[in-house]
Amino acid sequence: MDSLKGTLAKVVLLGLVDAFAVYVMMMLFISAQWPVLVVAALVTLAINWIYLRKGGLPAKYLAPGVVFLVVFQVFVVLYSGYIAFTNYGDGHNSTKADAISAIQLTAQKRVPDSPAYKTTVLKKNSDFYLLFTGPDGAVSIGSAAKPLTPVVGETLDGSGKAVALPGYDTLNFSQILANQTEILKISVPVSSDPAQGSLRTADGTTAYAFKPSLGYDAASDTFTDAATGATYTDNGHGAFADKSGQTLATGWKINVGFDNFVRAFTDPNLRAPLLGVIAWTFTFAIASVILTFGLGLFLAVTFNREDLRGKKVYRILMILPYAFPAFLSGLVWSGILNPQFGWLNQTLLGGAEIGWLTDPVLAKVSVLVVNLWLGFPYMFLVCTGALQSLPTELDEAARMDGAGAWRVFRSIKLPLLLVSIAPLLIASFAFNFNNFNVIYMLTGGGPRFTDTTRDIGSTDILITLVYKVAFGQGTGRDYGLASALAIVIFVIVATVSAISFKQTKALEEVNS
Repeated sequence: MDSLKGTLAKVVLLGLVDAFAVYVMMMLFISAQWPVLVVAALVTLAINWIYLRKGGLPAKYLAPGVVFLVVFQVFVVLYSGYIAFTNYGDGHNSTKADAISAIQLTAQKRVPDSPAYKTTVLKKNSDFYLLFTGPDGAVSIGSAAKPLTPVVGETLDGSGKAVALPGYDTLNFSQILANQTEILKISVPVSSDPAQGSLRTADGTTAYAFKPSLGYDAASDTFTDAATGATYTDNGHGAFADKSGQTLATGWKINVGFDNFVRAFTDPNLRAPLLGVIAWTFTFAIASVILTFGLGLFLAVTFNREDLRGKKVYRILMILPYAFPAFLSGLVWSGILNPQFGWLNQTLLGGAEIGWLTDPVLAKVSVLVVNLWLGFPYMFLVCTGALQSLPTELDEAARMDGAGAWRVFRSIKLPLLLVSIAPLLIASFAFNFNNFNVIYMLTGGGPRFTDTTRDIGSTDILITLVYKVAFGQGTGRDYGLASALAIVIFVIVATVSAISFKQTKALEEVNS
């Protein structure tokens, strides 16, 4: 009976997986993403082979983990590495053909003496449509995503204007006002060719014809401004530019080699701040490890005394900061340290105006103190466990030889502790090197540097800088540069970790 239930459960789960896989492959087929489609098909076949065949029990347990590892780790790393060598970002996020179409759609001006099209705003599901009645009485419908299409079965009012269409809801005046922003953004293409222009409405009742002010010549691969006569050609950097170097806003994604890495250390707005950020990142990570380990070890030794009463209660109190999410703690501390109305200045310091988060030096101190408060419980737990695992015979033997408490700790306990704790210290360094939460929630990376136009500040570490570059904090999204900086982080952390593990191995050999 158990076997039958297991078989049925396997068939149902495998059926759900296959159904999802078929849906994904259909979407990939429609979008013509052939390499990804082939990989998805092969993975689906492999999963079915693993779970339908007899035997191979280890593979059945390992397969889900391996799939998720490849999708969420290996693929992300490889894709980020690929993006680092492209100009992918705002204005450069698609193909050249898409860029040409986008330029023609955005660079449109109203056609002089354009005939008026009577317009009715319709809605279907959550999408808005415009129903047009032309000067000749022809009725057509379209949306921002669907070109103009003739319709039949429309309802006309007394003036011959189409006011309804089966399957669509007609919006009244109040509904148009409520959705005015979205409706006025709608530009309905006349056809699939952007050069033929579009229809737009400014009031939801009347529309006019618009055509691109930039004409594209496929033979010469150039855009020409109808008003000024300026010609824009492919500049080889994923954009159309005129003779003076002025580029059109929309470009396309291309491979740029090591340009992003070079730009990171040569761009005047990024070079000096980046070097400062790198130095502070190392300082923050190393200082955080030293401070949290020092305080955690001190408290572990203090509360490890056999004759201490209530040490279980003390230990519980010590780990409370570790029990709260770091991003919430960062927000709470941000309020406590606020220079204007924070509890520390207003209550404890009697209304003082100390810029804990606005002064460059004090902001760094504040970040280290808050991170110490968040990080010492972890070190306290680790050190407590390591201390309790040490054999008591060593301590007793050292004391019989006349060694004092400090001598026992320095010469016996600490070296033995470091053997087991050193890998955790390395992991703590890597964690603090990328400790996004405490920096972003407490200071947002500020206070800002004054020698750059980018949103980079005194407490920014590399990971917060990558976030700002990637998600457009001040200068637009630049995924290529952000990925290049992420690779720099990976190289630094990997190098430091490799050296540290080598030293840890030497420490183990000395103490073995």
